[in-house]
Amino acid sequence: MNEHLSIVTGASRGMGEAIAEGLFARGHRVLGISRGRSGRLEALGAEQWQADLADPLPAAERLEAWLNGLDTLHAQHFASVTLINNAGVLTPPGPIDTVELAALSTAMRAGLEATLLLSSAFLRATRGWRSARRVLNISSGLGRRAMAGSAPYCAAKAGMDNLSRAMALDEEQRPNGARVVSLAPGIIDTAMQQQLRSADAGGFPDQKIFVDYHRAGQLASPADAAARVIAYLERPDFGSKVLADVRD
Repeated sequence: MNEHLSIVTGASRGMGEAIAEGLFARGHRVLGISRGRSGRLEALGAEQWQADLADPLPAAERLEAWLNGLDTLHAQHFASVTLINNAGVLTPPGPIDTVELAALSTAMRAGLEATLLLSSAFLRATRGWRSARRVLNISSGLGRRAMAGSAPYCAAKAGMDNLSRAMALDEEQRPNGARVVSLAPGIIDTAMQQQLRSADAGGFPDQKIFVDYHRAGQLASPADAAARVIAYLERPDFGSKVLADVRD
């Protein structure tokens, strides 16, 4: 049992792409699930599914069927099987009544409903596997500290945190229960950060904070952030603390 299987959502760009690349470099079999495709992952030969996680049910059903369809002996050969729920959507910064209803729905479904459905499919399909089973949800400090102009993102990440707590309690009651962590990855230089920096300060009072992060060079690159996430995933005490931070 020396193979590892890792499933990463939001793997077509940014930190998700870097996580998928890093795990592939460690010899993992990687499946990326994203709305777009990563040319870098394609060059490596990693498997990719294109799916809009704002409509997560088809992707979850496909994942469960795919895991169930793996050859039994092959599935039992994996030393570990991991689901990394990384995908998220940031709405235009501002109070919720200034954001289109469709955008609010997309943010909540991609950021929270997809995590719920994919985790359910993953846990059910791998229930009888002997492999170490892990669910890593990529959360945010904004799930633990509200910020004006960011209610949908704050809500999705806070929901992810409490979902992770409840899943961990359930898994504790089961043989070979999955270890579950909701991990804040730090401040990363992604398209999301660019969106926050360029927001109208009138509807987003904390805009200057994100401008200052960038000016002061306090943003980690996606590759550096991914390396820290992978290091946390590989810790022997992974799962002992459900709500975690890469700086812990």
